[in-house]
Amino acid sequence: MRVTAKGQVTIPADIREKAGLLPDTEVTFEFDGTAVRIVPVHTEVPLGRGAKLVAHLRGRGDVDMTTDEIMALTRGE
Repeated sequence: MRVTAKGQVTIPADIREKAGLLPDTEVTFEFDGTAVRIVPVHTEVPLGRGAKLVAHLRGRGDVDMTTDEIMALTRGE
């Protein structure tokens, strides 16, 4: 594999998959004096309104009922 005149290389598909490098993944380069490492930049995606609501409610349920019992209650059975 060669580096192009523009400094580009193609990362083989199997390596991209193993490293989790999807299209539009931000990466940074690290150089330790001998080798270059490509490292994905982990940016935190802000939660949407629905995800915030679910996160707020997660773990708050304290009713000791089965799903069938809850469904029967909501149907008025």
